[in-house]
Amino acid sequence: MLKHIVLWKLKDEAAGASKAENAVEMKKRLDALVGVVPGPVEFEVGINIDPEGGVSDIALYSVFESREALKAYAVHPKHVEAGVFIKQVAEERRCVDYEF
Repeated sequence: MLKHIVLWKLKDEAAGASKAENAVEMKKRLDALVGVVPGPVEFEVGINIDPEGGVSDIALYSVFESREALKAYAVHPKHVEAGVFIKQVAEERRCVDYEF
């Protein structure tokens, strides 16, 4: 089993929208991958409720059966499509993957 955790800091404004609007849209796009893109055993997206107290605006917590499952998820066209939007609105991305 593999945990895949990603944290994003969003730009104050991007793609014609505010950080808050883009956070909601990003969560919507990521949540839409559940049941469409195979691979994740667990998948949870959260928007930071205390932007003043944190460095990141959005967190993704997910669990995969294997590294291969994560790699297949990463190149799935729907995931890639979501990634295009995320790259437009994100200022910074931090990720950790570990087996447990």
